[in-house]
Amino acid sequence: MRTVGTLKSAGVRAGDEVVVPAYGSAEVARAVVELGAVPVFADVDGDSYCLDPAAVADVVTSQTAAVVAVNRFGRRADAGWIREVGQRHGLLVLVEDDPGSDPEGADTRRAHAAYLDSRLNGVGTPTPAAGHTYEQYVVRVPGNGRPDRDAFARTLRAKGVACRVPVLAPVYRMAGLRRDVFLPQTERAVDETLALPVHAGMSRRDLHRMVGACNALGGLLQPAF
Repeated sequence: MRTVGTLKSAGVRAGDEVVVPAYGSAEVARAVVELGAVPVFADVDGDSYCLDPAAVADVVTSQTAAVVAVNRFGRRADAGWIREVGQRHGLLVLVEDDPGSDPEGADTRRAHAAYLDSRLNGVGTPTPAAGHTYEQYVVRVPGNGRPDRDAFARTLRAKGVACRVPVLAPVYRMAGLRRDVFLPQTERAVDETLALPVHAGMSRRDLHRMVGACNALGGLLQPAF
């Protein structure tokens, strides 16, 4: 990730504010801290899990020098709108890939995702988007938040589905980055999201079994969309 070098070469200095996503890896925020600048957390869009341009505009101040957006789970951030906000306020705008992103196998993952999109019910499937590579196939488990999602995940794992919670906490609650803020889309995403496997090694039979397990559980939950 090129964040530190690019921000430094662009003249971002100690004490400057840099807008970063509140949902996802802490790597970007820690890079800003390493530079001596101040990370300012903005909320994400509930469909893409990337920075919401309106939320970015809400946190820009006279001290803001840059915005760092991150493509999340294989879906690209709305760079056009974010850059428009940046131009309006005279800010540097960077768009980074998700840490650990891997473009290989995108066609297979897209095919798996299309299969899941057409068959899953009881969970919220990812919102389709052009160019989405589904590096993680992230669903939302409806209900009253984390207890439902976590119980759902435990049951799926017991049935042999290698699901995982993609983001365990908002970045503003992580050690060394704590801020007294509450961003509703970020909080909801942390509580509800679950990544289902779509790697190239999965067979149609594997996908069918996963759909059956999810649908049997999903019907027991109350939709919250």
